Amino acid sequence: MRHNKKGRKLGTSSGHTKAMRKSLVGALFTNDRIKTVEARAKEIRPDVDKIITWAKKGDLHSRRLAIAALGDKELVREEQGQFGDRQGGYTRILKLGNRKGDNAPMVIMELVTEPVGKKKAKKDEAKADKKAAPKKTTKKAAAKKEEKPKVAEDVVEELSEDQAKAIEAEAEATEKAEAKEAKEEAAVEEAQEELAEKAEEAAAKDAEAAEAEKAEKEKPE
Repeated sequence: MRHNKKGRKLGTSSGHTKAMRKSLVGALFTNDRIKTVEARAKEIRPDVDKIITWAKKGDLHSRRLAIAALGDKELVREEQGQFGDRQGGYTRILKLGNRKGDNAPMVIMELVTEPVGKKKAKKDEAKADKKAAPKKTTKKAAAKKEEKPKVAEDVVEELSEDQAKAIEAEAEATEKAEAKEAKEEAAVEEAQEELAEKAEEAAAKDAEAAEAEKAEKEKPE
């Protein structure tokens, strides 16, 4: 029974698990991101948070605890002022999918180094822009409505003669095109009627010839 033994079973002995967790934490602080299995990333997250909290305190006892957990004085000094504005959420886990072979879920674990104040400033600026936007749009719309009739009058005065000529030319061209189409359609209809009449005459001649042949055959010898 696992009394007083919290945490995940990572498939290794206790000494191996302890060494693996320490090495993963050191690699994360050295490179700011690591690629590992999801269970291991979630297992070392409390260790990372504790080390950052100790480094932020800055007193002798906390620094010694952080150095003992991490094993590197220089890394502790670097992390001491890096997360001064952030009150928590020092790590981020991004899922990559399952690994080929054993189908283990893989993730990227990284330190959240973005400053905290910029997001609040951006949100405040966005809210201010949203509040000021309707007033600007109403003024612009009113100005556009006032300017539209003046522009239309100027265009009508300047381009009235040219537009009239262009409209007349287009009308003449369309009339000519329609007349041509009508003539072509009439010619096609006449040709079709002639062909139909010729076909009827040929059919009547064939019928007469067939009747004459029958009549000759039926005559007694």
